[in-house]
Amino acid sequence: MIIDLPDTTVSQIAKQLVKVREEGGANALGRVLTLVIATRNGVAESAIEAANDASREHPMRVIVLAIGDGAARLNAQIRVGGDAGASEVVVLNAYGEAAENEESLVTGLLLPDAPVVAWWPDDEPDDPADSPLGRIAQRRITDAAATPDVRTRLDLRGKTHAPGDTDLAWTRLTHWREQLAAVLDQPPFEEVTGVEVRGAAASPSTALLAAWLQLALDVPVRWSYEDPESWREGIKSVRLHRAGGDILLERRVPGAAVLTQPGQPDHDLHLPRRTVRECLAEELRRLDPDVLYGRVITDGWRRLPPPESGD
Repeated sequence: MIIDLPDTTVSQIAKQLVKVREEGGANALGRVLTLVIATRNGVAESAIEAANDASREHPMRVIVLAIGDGAARLNAQIRVGGDAGASEVVVLNAYGEAAENEESLVTGLLLPDAPVVAWWPDDEPDDPADSPLGRIAQRRITDAAATPDVRTRLDLRGKTHAPGDTDLAWTRLTHWREQLAAVLDQPPFEEVTGVEVRGAAASPSTALLAAWLQLALDVPVRWSYEDPESWREGIKSVRLHRAGGDILLERRVPGAAVLTQPGQPDHDLHLPRRTVRECLAEELRRLDPDVLYGRVITDGWRRLPPPESGD
């Protein structure tokens, strides 16, 4: 069900939500958090779809705040039932002076006594924790992959990092980190003496993986960007140098990787690029600060040398 509220107020929207909850009964109960999605490029339907999918694991209220230019007004839309997955979605299209106070637009619509997560899928503030929406959120999710200048964005994320900040470029690394950790937990337990990481120039995950390995192993890490014409999907490969021979985890084609180790047959692995829905659902599983990400984006990133030129 979709309810349109043109030229409305936050108070009127809140009253309509109460009415929907009363009419929906148990169907509207059990929300565990409020997810605020902020965009300045219109309503991000792809972000709403990802939130709806994630809501099947995390029932929640989703508030979408879309800022636009024009005469001051606030249009809203409430989606429940089949149009909202296991969540209830409130879309706010704010224009002109009505969009000046982002915090006041969403505060009256938050679920009482429930955590707040803010997500900027496409246009994040320079300092998320000090932004109007960031100040009311326990967790703040950005996506460095949405910006063309990856290195500058990661520099900024490191300088402004606060507990509760995270980035989907980091979440996309989960399976890569799991695979590499599993390999190093197997014999022979030889010391890693060096690391090489290769990936796409538009992939901040490549840089974050290199920073994580720099922090975790404390060895020289070389990383490079591939020719964008020859490789377009995130991380390409990780090579770990050891005295007994190198370990190579390489994604040769999109969605699949090959693990090569000395004295063992090659292993084919399913390693696709993770979807926004998968990454968002993972981030919503924990509402405490991601301490490891904080160390990687600050200390690990600071210690990482500049990238080398690709092949």
